[in-house]
Amino acid sequence: MYVYDLDRIVAARDSLVEALPDGFDVYYALKANPHPDVARALREGSGHGCRAEISSTGELSAALAAGFTGAECLYTGPGKTDAELDEAVRRGVRMFSVESLSDAEHVGLAASRHGAVADCLLRINAPAAGAATGLRMMGKASQFGIDSETLPELMPRLTAVPGTRLVGAHFFTVSNAADEAALIGEFESAIALASRLESELGLPLEFLDIGGGFAAPYAAPGARATYSRLRSELERSLDRDLPRWRTGSPRLAVESGRHLVAESGHLVVRVVNIKVGRGRTFVILDAGINALGGLSGIGRLLPAAVSLDGCEQSLVATLAGPLCTPGDTLGQNVNLPELQVGDIIAIPNTGAYGITASLVTFLGREAPCEVVLRGREVVSASRLEYQRSYSVMTPDSL
Repeated sequence: MYVYDLDRIVAARDSLVEALPDGFDVYYALKANPHPDVARALREGSGHGCRAEISSTGELSAALAAGFTGAECLYTGPGKTDAELDEAVRRGVRMFSVESLSDAEHVGLAASRHGAVADCLLRINAPAAGAATGLRMMGKASQFGIDSETLPELMPRLTAVPGTRLVGAHFFTVSNAADEAALIGEFESAIALASRLESELGLPLEFLDIGGGFAAPYAAPGARATYSRLRSELERSLDRDLPRWRTGSPRLAVESGRHLVAESGHLVVRVVNIKVGRGRTFVILDAGINALGGLSGIGRLLPAAVSLDGCEQSLVATLAGPLCTPGDTLGQNVNLPELQVGDIIAIPNTGAYGITASLVTFLGREAPCEVVLRGREVVSASRLEYQRSYSVMTPDSL
């Protein structure tokens, strides 16, 4: 069972807003946790409500269910299909981050089919600014973004794509950067490059999304990162490179997923077996990488830890899940108390990249329940359902 605390989500959002200069929009990346109650809590609020960053029509449906309008969504991603773009435009999405000239052309064709014009941000693959922590998203050959050195040649064609209006730039260079100085450096480089592209190449700059990278622990004890210098350093950088920002031009944005929701969640699991073999102890749980996959499909490691109040740590064991694969482990050499079959373990900081980032359908096991709390009140309890049977499709239906 996943448990999400909406009060912690709202506190994380308000804290991030306070750490930013006035006037910044915060986009919530639904990939972190698309649960409608989670997204709704981030949207609502007196002046602090988030907008939505989405990368699929499934996330669009979740955003709309949470109360966002299509106009409040930024659609991103390098592999937007014609069908997805048609649905997004039909449902009111008008802002897209485009990763290439052909991506912009596909967006323009979809907008034109619906008699609309799509506002486009160029996602820029900028040179690396040198962040030493976090996962680098850009600054190297990548499916993400337009290489900044190719823009002088491409800009005339990018500004002339039918069905689109080029309105600004989008950067996202690093993910989960715990070091504040490095994160600020990435943002400063993005702001400076956006200013140069505007002055040297004529890039329209009505809107500037400088990305994210705000950190939070994953499946381990600890608190989300705080950023005491961020506001003042961003103000200094913006005053230097884009001084008109204080009058609202360009409109400024950041985006965040894990930082906003990770701390809100616990995965609660039950011990179903304890096995000792060849000198090692295995604590087998009723959920593993099918419930907490940690994006295991792309090779990420799981630094899982447990939170057991009032227990002394006296056992070193591997936390294993119930799946028929040796890869189903949530942690190795984990310090634990003496456990019995039936005991409950709570894995903290799992509000982000939990159930929807996991191997949910592998072996056909039931997905965990998701319980949403506000204070001591249960807001909702639900279970993600997936199709358990197959329907035959004809060539015509495809």
